[in-house]
Amino acid sequence: MREAAHPGRITAFPAQVPSAEATRTPERPFRDTRGGRYEEPQTSTREPVIQEPATSEARPDEGPAEPEATRRAAGVTESARANRGWWDRNADEYQIEHGSFLGDDRFVWCPEGLDEVEAELLGPPEELKDKDVLEIGAGAAQCSRWLTAQGARPVALDLSHRQLQHALRIGSPFPLVCADAAVLPFADGSFDLACSAYGALPFVADPRLVLREVRRVLRPGGRFVFSVTHPLRWAFPDEPGPEGLSVSSSYFDRTPYVEQDDEGRAVYVEHHRTLGDRVRDVVTSGFRLVDLVEPEWPDWNTSEWGGWSPLRGHLIPGTAIFVCERD
Repeated sequence: MREAAHPGRITAFPAQVPSAEATRTPERPFRDTRGGRYEEPQTSTREPVIQEPATSEARPDEGPAEPEATRRAAGVTESARANRGWWDRNADEYQIEHGSFLGDDRFVWCPEGLDEVEAELLGPPEELKDKDVLEIGAGAAQCSRWLTAQGARPVALDLSHRQLQHALRIGSPFPLVCADAAVLPFADGSFDLACSAYGALPFVADPRLVLREVRRVLRPGGRFVFSVTHPLRWAFPDEPGPEGLSVSSSYFDRTPYVEQDDEGRAVYVEHHRTLGDRVRDVVTSGFRLVDLVEPEWPDWNTSEWGGWSPLRGHLIPGTAIFVCERD
């Protein structure tokens, strides 16, 4: 690592956003707050999520203006700035709404509920002991907390400072790092494993920047497992009911989904890659694709999360998980 990040403290690195333009690359992914709610028991977090007053230039009686949803180009810098701000503003709501499903110390890959305890995509739990693991897009670091319980040494990284504050609220006996996944602040060969449950990759204009950085910080033979919205879902509306079962746009249209304010500034950006794009990104970034997992919707999961639902989940895939190894 470039410098130590101490447990119980968020280590913030200066934002370093590459200047490259966006490549060909939106239904919101797992980290989604539109519409769906899980009807689960009350969250097990030890302290309540306390929302700070929102700041807005709008008058109190008007409230903040709703962003405009559109499809347009959005490069590396604009995407990073927009999504950092979006997650800082929405972290509290996200943790209130989805914290009970994610738990404090579970490793859940996707809205389908696939758990690393059963999946073992990083390897058997007994083999995680003493492994250095980087979690990318960690949010409140639930996955890192589970990894710690297995004897691993995780580092939880997220672009959003507010998300990492929730990791502190729950408790983090491991380093927390606030940084851009496209410019990882770690030395070459720092980690044995890396993982990302819907973190970073759906939001970056060029996912190869992230993949190459992850490969750089992994040791030879290291494994990187990441989950993203299944590319097929791009062609369907982000709706959990029957209206979400009809194709509404081209699967091959890679124009980013952008929400922008009334001055045209992006406040949320999501990028689409086809399944073939994802595979090529992995291979050309120096990884070997070991497995591609498409979790089926389990019968026990009766909840909806944004556009994810039992109706859609039993008919079309919602998540793609890529299991990659550094040669």
